Amino acid sequence: MHREQSESSTPLDQLQNVAMNLVETFCSVSCMPVEIILRPKYGTRYYPVYVTFLSAALMILIPAFGTVATTAVSMIPFTHVAAPTGAFDMWSLSKLFYLLIFVHGFRIWRRMVFMELEQFSRFEGPPLPFYRLLPGGSAFNFVRIVLEPVTIVITASVLQHLDIITSGLAAYLYLAAVTLSMKCFCLWYRAWEVARNLTDIHNAGPLLGRIAEGKDTQEDRDQIHLASLPKREEDRKELVKHLNDVWNR
Repeated sequence: MHREQSESSTPLDQLQNVAMNLVETFCSVSCMPVEIILRPKYGTRYYPVYVTFLSAALMILIPAFGTVATTAVSMIPFTHVAAPTGAFDMWSLSKLFYLLIFVHGFRIWRRMVFMELEQFSRFEGPPLPFYRLLPGGSAFNFVRIVLEPVTIVITASVLQHLDIITSGLAAYLYLAAVTLSMKCFCLWYRAWEVARNLTDIHNAGPLLGRIAEGKDTQEDRDQIHLASLPKREEDRKELVKHLNDVWNR
């Protein structure tokens, strides 16, 4: 955490943080209609208000755009565009999404009023029970990054080939699978980065000690990207103090 705060002061690290926030937000908005089916017990603050709003808007814009595009193409002279086959289309998913949001609204409201009902408001909830029967199903992050997206892809492919859902809905589900995997990877990466930074800080102690005593090797210097070190003991101590401040800031 301390290292992360230090890195945020550099332009490149600020750019990375902004980029990751944008990717995570885009992925959250895109996959929310599917994710609430896979994670029906998500916490009250798992989805920020702006993500819910944008996802709700998306579930109106995408079906409407698809309808307008299909109508416009069919009006072009000498063209014969077949209507998408399938019992369920994007409008069907949109209706299901709004129904689930309405149902979840009562559960979320109850947890907001009676806060003792949940321990962690940002937790996405446990996976569906059948994942425990699959290889790797007991690994939380593997389920989130791999198994759940694969489930979406397989389900969309099977339903499309059976003409149960339209090709447009299948294409959206494929996108939702990719964005869900990327979103979960971003969440995992943030948590890993904090743990990795703490480990780096811990490992930096002995290295700085060897530098201060003049017992460092070329391998030690390579790890902190230093070609050489000052010869004077006072300069070495000043450098060690500076490096220690950087690592622990």
